[in-house]
Amino acid sequence: MTNTTRKILVTSALPYANGSIHLGHLVEYIQTDIWVRFQKMRGHQCYYVCADDAHGTPIMLRAQKEGKTPEQLIAHFQAEHYADFTDFFINFDNYHSTHSPENQYYANIIYQGLSDGGYITRSVIRQFYDPTKKMFLPDRFIHGECPHCGASDQYGDHCEKCSKTYSPTALKNPVSVISGTTPIEKDSEHLFVTLADFESMLSDWISSGTLQSEMHHKLKEWFAEGLQSWDISRDAPYFGFEIPNEPGKYFYVWLDAPVGYIASFKKLCDREHLDFDEFWAEESKTELYHFIGKDIIYFHALFWPAMLSAAKFRKPTAIFAHGFLTVDGQKMSKSRGTFINARTYLKHLKPEYLRYYFAAKLGNGIEDIDLNLADFLQRVNSDLVGKFVNIASRCAGFITKHFKGKLSSKLANPMLYQNFIREGTQIAIAYDERDYNKAMRDIMALADRANQYIDEHKPWLMVKQENSQSELQAVCSQGLNLFRVLMGYLSPILPLMTKSVEKFLVSPIVWQPEPLLSHTIKPFKPLMIRINQKQIDAMLEDSKETLETSSTAEPVSKLINYDDFAKVDLRIARIIKAEYVEGAKKLLRLSLDVGEKTPRTVFAGIKDAYTPKQLTGKLTVMVANLAPRKMPFGMSEGMVLAAGPGKKDLFILTPDEGAQPGMRVK
Repeated sequence: MTNTTRKILVTSALPYANGSIHLGHLVEYIQTDIWVRFQKMRGHQCYYVCADDAHGTPIMLRAQKEGKTPEQLIAHFQAEHYADFTDFFINFDNYHSTHSPENQYYANIIYQGLSDGGYITRSVIRQFYDPTKKMFLPDRFIHGECPHCGASDQYGDHCEKCSKTYSPTALKNPVSVISGTTPIEKDSEHLFVTLADFESMLSDWISSGTLQSEMHHKLKEWFAEGLQSWDISRDAPYFGFEIPNEPGKYFYVWLDAPVGYIASFKKLCDREHLDFDEFWAEESKTELYHFIGKDIIYFHALFWPAMLSAAKFRKPTAIFAHGFLTVDGQKMSKSRGTFINARTYLKHLKPEYLRYYFAAKLGNGIEDIDLNLADFLQRVNSDLVGKFVNIASRCAGFITKHFKGKLSSKLANPMLYQNFIREGTQIAIAYDERDYNKAMRDIMALADRANQYIDEHKPWLMVKQENSQSELQAVCSQGLNLFRVLMGYLSPILPLMTKSVEKFLVSPIVWQPEPLLSHTIKPFKPLMIRINQKQIDAMLEDSKETLETSSTAEPVSKLINYDDFAKVDLRIARIIKAEYVEGAKKLLRLSLDVGEKTPRTVFAGIKDAYTPKQLTGKLTVMVANLAPRKMPFGMSEGMVLAAGPGKKDLFILTPDEGAQPGMRVK
């Protein structure tokens, strides 16, 4: 790692302006912010920009549903996102929106570069169309089975299980997410970028050290299959930028979204009078890094460099991908309370707890990380409070009470201090390589050594010996100087504590400082308090999705006798057919074979948990003697049994295959 001043531009992926920030999102922004703070602390010229991703059909539809304009909706979420980021100490140099004049200007420039280079082709495609809503369906509003691996409930553009991309019309058993109906195919002329024209350039670029090895291997698989042309247009109605000279055609959101990196930096340049071309011109010698999730590498490592190349902009120096977040070893869940929004976390816990824990778990690969809540409590309390802050709290009181806050004129152990300084070289390399968990291990090992030093000299005994006062001052001054070095190493992770320590020590926190000698400090105040289990429990409870209950439901405490229960006729039923119900948010229509001449029709509120394809042919258990109930969508002739807290965590009862329709359950 060179000591010369570097000029660096850093971005994180753009959060979508259609929902709140949650802890899974924060992995990336905390990872990026730590890296940027470290670079700035080392004296480099480093800028961090981001923006809300503000276009697309989902935003248009949500705005309609809420009775707002799309502009009102995205303004709301931009303010909410920025407030959440700010309260987690994510320090952007500029935070913008893709729905901006700068973004439209540079999107048009890139499109013109693609067009002038002969990379744009036209083709009439058969596209899914929702006849109920009278609109072409974007990829994300079509679900079905992956044409490659057969995984169910996949989006219309790519499979989350096998990571392959495809045309939406290749999906098996497609369903419109908007209306629940089967879409029809309809012709529409679209604009495509012939990505294969960039194959040689892209192959060289991804092999030049720009990607992590895991991502490089993944991209090589796509090259082996052949790069497919990329559809960059969408039909009206659509919330986004209209393509120049193409009435009724709009830029696909993935064309103008990454342009937000350029646009946000341009906004910063205009405000701070920076040289835009120095960072984005094709021949730029500055550094450009993108921090992203591993699920969007295809767009950033293939489409984005092709777009930049066509428009004569520079390409990224490197792309850093990270894994996903699990909580207690499982995917985040609303029913368990582990789908935790940023604002919910902040109601109960301090942001620096999470910043440190993520740093302690993050390496420079793409492995998923787990927020184990028991480990989270233990590690924060042990490392930050029990080890790090403890160094200062054990020494400061003696300096304030017995020496009027003045540190000694020399260190008790200069060699130990220099050892702490020398360790900073390896810690800096770990930070620069995004190997934060190694940096945290090294820093906490030093904290152990500092505490060991204090234990060996026992200032609480020295204070009782009149002839040891100068030694007491030197030992406690040594401890506080070691603490100050460690605060410098932790400063990129703990910015709020850094400010508190600067006030306490009356001195700036820097990387590898000269010792503070004959220097007066202020009285020590607690820098961090321990987490308790009640805080975590309250956060989880606050995050649980409230289950809807009927106002007419009988209270659980009202018991029935056995004779009443015996009247319930439970029968095995085979699901002959399952289908979506137009206009129903939660219901599926089930056609059930219960051993009778005519199948029963039952409406079941399990749409969030199952697709029709998943249910067809399965056995289940139904209440066969329930009086028919007239519903807005038809007559329901029974009830299927299901268990679980609700939404996606709901499970129908499925007997073994040996059971037969019509059998009574006893």
